[in-house]
Amino acid sequence: MTFIWPSMLASVLLVPLFLVLYILLQRRRRRIAQQYGSLGLAQDPAGRKLGGRRHVPVTFLLTGLAMLFVALARPQAQVSLPHIEGTVILAFDVSGSMAANDLKPTRMEAAKLAARDFVQRQPPTVRIGIVAFSDSGFSVQAPTADRDAILASINRLSPQRGTSLANGILVSLNTIANSGPQDTHFYSNLTPVPTPTPEPVPPGTYTSAAIVLLTDGENNEQPDPLVAAKGAADRGVGIYTVGIGSAQGTTLHINGFTVHTQLDEPMLQQIANLTGGVYYNAASAQELSKVYDNLTPQLTVRPEKTEITAVFAGASLLVLMLGGLLSLLWFSRLP
Repeated sequence: MTFIWPSMLASVLLVPLFLVLYILLQRRRRRIAQQYGSLGLAQDPAGRKLGGRRHVPVTFLLTGLAMLFVALARPQAQVSLPHIEGTVILAFDVSGSMAANDLKPTRMEAAKLAARDFVQRQPPTVRIGIVAFSDSGFSVQAPTADRDAILASINRLSPQRGTSLANGILVSLNTIANSGPQDTHFYSNLTPVPTPTPEPVPPGTYTSAAIVLLTDGENNEQPDPLVAAKGAADRGVGIYTVGIGSAQGTTLHINGFTVHTQLDEPMLQQIANLTGGVYYNAASAQELSKVYDNLTPQLTVRPEKTEITAVFAGASLLVLMLGGLLSLLWFSRLP
């Protein structure tokens, strides 16, 4: 047990002083009783000998005061409390094909709209991070409970270049592993430095974390996304893959080039199955919103340092009241 105001524990030293004062008063009473014993000063109103019973109310009084003085120091203890918590990484494909308008108004805007709705419906204990990936991946926002920061990060996303599913997964895993308060990530249009493969950790380390991988195209960059998905599975991180678009594909005109892009559903299904996640085909904005309805945070019980001042204060009041009640019942007076 620790204390927020440990200096206040010095007040507990008053209890021995009160005890010494009580002993001195009892000696004075005995001298008076010896001198005027015939007046019955050593008896209760019913004429019975007081004996050791007369010390019980005072014992309760001193115990209650000691507990109250401890409460003044604001004690803390490790208490196991239930929490609805989790970490969700929204990994957005920001390849150029996300500008296609077969999903209104565009694939990118539909994905962002559904993501904003998901963020606003989460409890404050769920941390959300944003990752963007095209031909490489980078963290846009470290996991945080700051909803304004998350929404601002989503709003900044815009289509860029090719598609590397593996980089999206690897950067998401690194973002989960390194999501301490000291980490800061900034969005940049500059080509990022390739992210190294995360160091192995015991399987199931991040069972309260999940990755939502939103993509519309075929994987056309290295490394192998299934190898990256295996790394997520070893860490207990489920990947929910969301296919935006159709298997038939669509033709885009980007910077003077004609590009045909189509959804690789088998790849996304393998990634989801390998990690214990689920694959969704978001054929419309409404279907995309349903994806987030199936992502539920976990209820976990973990020890947490909690202030227990109220426990000590309440217990001290009960002890003081009990001492006063016994004194009234036995001696018709307060101690």
